Amino acid sequence: MAALADVLKTHVREGELVQPLDERRIRCVACGHRCPIFDGQPGVCKVRFNEGGKLYVPWGYVAGVAADPIEKKPFFHVRPGSVAFSFGMLGCDLHCAYCQNWITSQAIRDPKAVAPIRPVSPEQLVHAALDSRAESVVSTYNEPLITAEWAVAIFKKARPAGLLTGFVSNGNATPEALEYLRPWLDLFKVDLKSFQEKNYRELGGRLQPILDSIRRIHQMGFWMEIVTLVVPGFNDSDEELRQIAEFLAGISPDIPWHVTAFHKDYKMTGPPNTPPETLMRAAEIGRRAGLHYVYAGNLPGELGDLEDTRCHHCGATLVRRVGFHVTENRMKGRSTCPDCGNAIPGRW
Repeated sequence: MAALADVLKTHVREGELVQPLDERRIRCVACGHRCPIFDGQPGVCKVRFNEGGKLYVPWGYVAGVAADPIEKKPFFHVRPGSVAFSFGMLGCDLHCAYCQNWITSQAIRDPKAVAPIRPVSPEQLVHAALDSRAESVVSTYNEPLITAEWAVAIFKKARPAGLLTGFVSNGNATPEALEYLRPWLDLFKVDLKSFQEKNYRELGGRLQPILDSIRRIHQMGFWMEIVTLVVPGFNDSDEELRQIAEFLAGISPDIPWHVTAFHKDYKMTGPPNTPPETLMRAAEIGRRAGLHYVYAGNLPGELGDLEDTRCHHCGATLVRRVGFHVTENRMKGRSTCPDCGNAIPGRW
């Protein structure tokens, strides 16, 4: 663990999301923890640290890259069937017991999380994205907010090359971080993991910063889709699912909400895997709350039409999916329903 921390300290540069506090401390404003950091110490994420009164942040490497279907992020209202070039670094500001990317997200914090890193430049990543015929580049695998400076460096090269840019995030953002990202970021997937403070405390965070960020992300004009991993016994009650759905519908009924199936992973092996019936129930709760686009995922072929995009106005099927595979896409080259002509929200 110490060896990895030492290696990572050689892949840093001075950060921008920082505020001075006093002669002994600085404040990192990359995530909702807003860590006051003493000289020689890291923040909660373990990868942003104070050295000599300056904030140093991850830079110049990746711990994972892949050319994925954009549906895997998941974005269902962004260029269906296209390739998203995904990249990630190490570290996270939360410590979710069921994290499916724990090898990268919990590096340094968990000695079992060992992920090799590869030095790379923003130009090399953008060239790789174009070579893979991607239409977007997405920061994922770890929490992108805590590596925002590196992501922006890549996005500054990606945008002129015609690529969309995205974050797959827990949403524990700050107003300062969102303003920093605004000129360079198009897409924001946010995990709304629960609607209970005690659950967020268990995961290492707080509920309110996530709710505030979701409101702000929408107001600022990013394209946003929300995911709730539905975990039996943790957040699958009718009441909690209704609270989540009503909160989102109160911001905009056009925000897509993905309810996805939990499977045993990392440190959470007690709850049973989520059955299809639970996701169907969650989707119905979302629709009753007024959301126009509710999807269910992680159980391909077992969820009826809950993987498909349908026009809210006339009910026409616009995009058919099985898992991450698009079998029919009627939205190519258009942003309106081909049957009724009404606008369909998204980045088509």
